[in-house]
Order: sequence, then structure tokens, then C-alpha cells
Amino acid sequence: MNVLVTGASGFIGSALVRDLALEGHSVRTLVRDKTRVGPDAFFWDPAQLLVDDAAWEGVDAVVHLAGKSIAAKRWTKSLKDEIYASRVDGTTLLATAMSALEHPPRTFLSASAVGFYGDTGPIAVSEESPPGQGFLAELCMDWEEATAPAAESGVRVAIVRIGVVIETVLEKMLPVFKLGLGGRIGRGGQSMSWIAREDLVSVFRFLLANDWVGPVNAVSPHVVTNADFTRVLASALDKPAPLPVPALALKLLMGGEMAEETILKSNAVEPKRLRDAGFPFALASIDDAVRAYLKQ
Repeated sequence: MNVLVTGASGFIGSALVRDLALEGHSVRTLVRDKTRVGPDAFFWDPAQLLVDDAAWEGVDAVVHLAGKSIAAKRWTKSLKDEIYASRVDGTTLLATAMSALEHPPRTFLSASAVGFYGDTGPIAVSEESPPGQGFLAELCMDWEEATAPAAESGVRVAIVRIGVVIETVLEKMLPVFKLGLGGRIGRGGQSMSWIAREDLVSVFRFLLANDWVGPVNAVSPHVVTNADFTRVLASALDKPAPLPVPALALKLLMGGEMAEETILKSNAVEPKRLRDAGFPFALASIDDAVRAYLKQ
């Protein structure tokens, strides 16, 4: 296939582009830096509603991964607006542009997040569950709804609700845990729905090859609590983890809303559709994912 990818330089996008190329697909990208424009890289600017028309020529599928990080900085009103716009405006631009094409791509895979479900508490949720509450849930709802123009024009649209990519968490936590200074966060009972990058890339490849539509939870079938994750990481490093981080300290550091919605909330999400289809997760257990990361 000819596949157009946004967010191709990111942690997930770079791995996906590499794997698609190895499989023999033709990959082109949308970039926001004009100095990176080339034969297979085309300029776009969601804020200005601009996308190079030449990018669409012969495209069979679009994989949309671009979006400003939700966890890089403490949330402010302006940063939340930027996070929202980077996802909703970009998706709207792509979906609207596709709907106007005489020969639009057959497939549109658009990223979303398990933040769609809000704080699930102890209840496991699936793709059939309703949205939750809070900034991230509202963001995800609008983000997903922005794909509507493409779907209405006949493009097959699948929404990939991505869990915590475990390697990004390990990268941040490893230095502290290597010093034996790690610990659970808050009481440690909050659930974390996660996925390894290898499996997430495989989910996108699977969805390109199959005719699924609608939401797909891209998470491991084994949800873990923060306390369990802490124990596994400490054990893999053969280090103690004696220093829990109080919830109040996190709220003071990050701001109450950000801490509650990203680290302190419980997010128990099942990959029901993938599990029912027999999707072969390579790193389904947190033990395997942690140890695979440490071997790199």
C-alpha cells in the first residue's frame, strides 16, 4: 500500500514507518517543518488549515499519530488549548481534506487514547463502554468525532485508543529506581492500562490489513496496578522501592487536575476486540515488557 503517516518522527511513528517500509509498503509523511520537505515528505500546518495537495496522490491509507504531548509540562489553560487544538484541528483538517478528494484513501486510522473512559475505578471497560468525564475524556470524544467527515465520505475509519506506552514510563522512572529510590505513587491501587511499543505498532499494521471500523482499545490484556508495576520494576533491577510518592506531593508538583487525570486515576481498559480476534501480543505481561526494555 501507499501509506501517509503523521507524527512519523515520534516514538510510535518512527517505529511504524520503519516496519511498514520493511514490509514493502510505500510510506510518505506529513511534516510541519518546511526544511524536512522532500520527495516523500509533504508540508502541512493544522493551525493554518494547510496540507499539500500532492501528499494525497495515490494514497491508500492514512495513519494519524500527530499530537502535542499531554505529559511534557504542567497544564495551564493555554497548554490545554494547545493540546486540544493539536489533536482536534489536525484530525479535522485531514478528515475534511479526504472528504473533498475525488479518490480518497480507503482507510483512515486515527489515534485516540484510553483517556476516553475517564477514571474507571475498579470497573473494567471495553470499546462498548461510554465515555468518562474530565478534560482528557472530552478531548478524546472531540478528537474522535473529528474523523466524521472522512467516514461520511466512505473512508473506512478506525479509532485506535492507545494506552500508556510502557517504554515512555520506564524511560522516566528508571534513573530513580536504579538508585533504589523508587516507590509506588499514592496508595498504588490505581489501575494502569498499558501497551509495549512493539505491540502498538503491530496493532496499526493489523488494522491496515483488516477491514475493522470504529474504536479499538490498544492495550495489553493484563492491566496492572501502580503497586504491581513498582514491584515488577524494582524486582527486575534487584533494587528496593521504599519511597512512595504521596498523592498530595504530586498534586502540588503537577497541579491537581493533571495529577488526577494522568497518574492518580484508575484506568482499567480491556482490549476486547483484539482479544476476541486472537491478536498475538508479543509482550502481554508487564514482567516481559519491563525485562525486554532493560535488555535494550
